[in-house]
This record gives sequence, structure tokens and C-alpha cells, in this order.
Amino acid sequence: MNKHSAVMAPSLPLVSTLEDGVLRLVLSRPERRNCLSEATIAALKGAIAEAGSDEAVRVVVIAAEGPVFSSGHDLKEVIAHKQDEDGGEAYFTWLMEHCGSMMQSVVNCPKPVIAEVSGIATAAGCQLVASCDLAVAADDARFSTPGVNIGLFCSTPMIPLSRNVAPKHAMEMLLTGDFISAQDAMRMGLVNRVVPSAELTAETMALARKIASKSAATIALGKAAFYRQRTMPLDEAYAYCSKVMIENMKMYDANEGICAFIEKRPAQWKDR
Repeated sequence: MNKHSAVMAPSLPLVSTLEDGVLRLVLSRPERRNCLSEATIAALKGAIAEAGSDEAVRVVVIAAEGPVFSSGHDLKEVIAHKQDEDGGEAYFTWLMEHCGSMMQSVVNCPKPVIAEVSGIATAAGCQLVASCDLAVAADDARFSTPGVNIGLFCSTPMIPLSRNVAPKHAMEMLLTGDFISAQDAMRMGLVNRVVPSAELTAETMALARKIASKSAATIALGKAAFYRQRTMPLDEAYAYCSKVMIENMKMYDANEGICAFIEKRPAQWKDR
């Protein structure tokens, strides 16, 4: 087993470890409810960008310390800029672009990203879960988009939320701000699995290792195609995905995988 770990600078609220090709990014400011502060957003975006180009990383897991996965934006940072000359408009514009870019980096990362959710995930914290490719939740986890309760509609969390769950489920969460249980989140499509809290990390890592055992080149090709074809009309999607399949068929790993299947032996991937 190859294992190494690296703890990021103390000023950055993120701890990363790499084991068996799985990079764990752990939000590590439980005393701040793991809010998505400016520093947290920057740390996540940087770590995800590095993971995308690191051949040693095959899957990314985003987890958190403490009883809150993430409470969303740091409202103290937000309110502090209300006193700016423009009422905070320039800062709010920068913050939304900064956070939106980080969320999109999760989708655009060629490595699969899994949310490991313990405790509660609210507002932009729920947005982060919805932005991940997969999500595993503890059975006592809860989710909400509560902005409406403080007069601030969760418009940006709405983007990945509405792309993961049925419109009426998304609207109910957005209009009421109520919490939903992990079980309801799975029923609605926000998370893939619900497991006992004590087994959360083990179950998430088992899923991550299973994915990490596949061809990284095939996974990267398929993930990019998945998100691209979702917005296409049916005929365009078939034309595009047919080209992706042809490109995939020409890859070394596809030939190796087919031969290994026929010969009844484990495939030896070269990630190309």
C-alpha cells in the first residue's frame, strides 16, 4: 500500500491525505461550522486543480470534521462588506464568481469527486454536495437551502440542486428552507447512498477505491462526456457520444480491457 499525507498550511482550513489513489480533502474548521469562507473556497479550488493534473490521484473525496459538513458562506465576511461604498456589490460579485468557479472546478475535474457527508450541509454547503459527482451520507445527515429564512434566496445553490433532483423537490427545499433527512436526500437523488454514521468513511473509501481501480483515462473521458451531453438535444447527444465511444475504442485501455475480459484475466491499465 502506497500512502503519504500532507497537511496544508495552518491558515488554510483544509487537510489533505492521499492513499491508494484516493485524495481526501477534509474541511477542518468545525468551530466555524466548516463555512465556505474566502480561504476555504480558495483552498478547495487549488486542491481540486492540483488533483486534476496529479497522476497519483484517481478519485477525490471531500469530507469534513465535526457535526457540520458545511454551513455555506461565511456570513460574517459577507455582512462586513455591506459598509463598502457600493454597498458591497463589487465584493459580492467577486465572491459569487470565486465560489462559482470552485463549484465548477469539481464538475470539470477529470477525476471523480465524492462528497462524504456527516452532520448538516446547508446553503452553499448543500451546493457543494450537489456539485460532486457522487455523495455518500451518514444516516443522521441533513440538508437544506435555508437562505429564504433570512431573506436571501439560495440562487446559486439552486443551480446544482435543480440539476440533481426533480424540480418540485428542489423548489420545496428552496421555498421553505426546511431540512430534509439523508433518506429523503437519497430518494430525491441528492445523494447516492445512506450508511450508518460509524461506517461513513469506510463505505465512502470502499466506493472511491472501486472507482480508482478503473482506467483513469476512460473515467476522465466518460465524466466529461456525461456533463456535456446532459444539456444537448437527443440527436446531438447521440452524435456527440458516438464520437466519444469511437475515441474510447481507439484507446489502449479499451483494447486491454476487452482482451482481458475475453481471456478471463485482470486488466492491466496504462491510463491511455
